[in-house]
Amino acid sequence: MGQEFDSTMRFASKSGNPEVRRAFQIAYRALKEKGYNPVYQIAGYLISGDPAYITSHMDARNTIRRIERDDLIEELVRAYAALYGDADDGD
Repeated sequence: MGQEFDSTMRFASKSGNPEVRRAFQIAYRALKEKGYNPVYQIAGYLISGDPAYITSHMDARNTIRRIERDDLIEELVRAYAALYGDADDGD
């Protein structure tokens, strides 16, 4: 093993890409238009990495696959933190 679990690992942000939000918006809208629950479908994609969770309608599948999943998750956390007034991008 050799890894210490007493200290917190620092995550270096690679985000800053406006395409992340656009990809979420397109996927959400396309899934909703096709009658799927966008929250469940996007969560399924983020957890599994299987693009079949995202419809190809509106080119949503290709659009969201262009973004790294860790960048998508980071954007979700950032948006959630902003919702509760605690979005601090700094240290």
